Amino acid sequence: QVQLEESGGGLVQAGGSLRLSCAASRRTFSAFPMGWFRQAPGKEREFVAAISWSGGTTYYADSVKGRFTVSRDNAKNTVSLQMNSLKPEDTAVYYCAARKGTGATTMSAQYDYWGQGTQVTVSS
Repeated sequence: QVQLEESGGGLVQAGGSLRLSCAASRRTFSAFPMGWFRQAPGKEREFVAAISWSGGTTYYADSVKGRFTVSRDNAKNTVSLQMNSLKPEDTAVYYCAARKGTGATTMSAQYDYWGQGTQVTVSS
């Protein structure tokens, strides 16, 4: 079992930045590919970014490419999402997720553990 806890959400003006962090409870965290997803009110949960266990491979949704950066620190059992040039349409609850499989993926159904989420609100 892996417990995940997100932090770093908040209210920011359009064009601003936030850095989300996800802390994992398990020392074998380094073996898990990780993903970030978000869900806006009335919408389906959508993929944002993913990173392989080593950090060597990353994936991004087209809507955030060039603005968001995913990274991880396996020594600290954390994964981060740096969000720059935020837009009102980025407003959502952001979730981190861990996958028991061997590769990062954009598919939420392939992730096994989820955090409770952190709210990000971008004002115009």
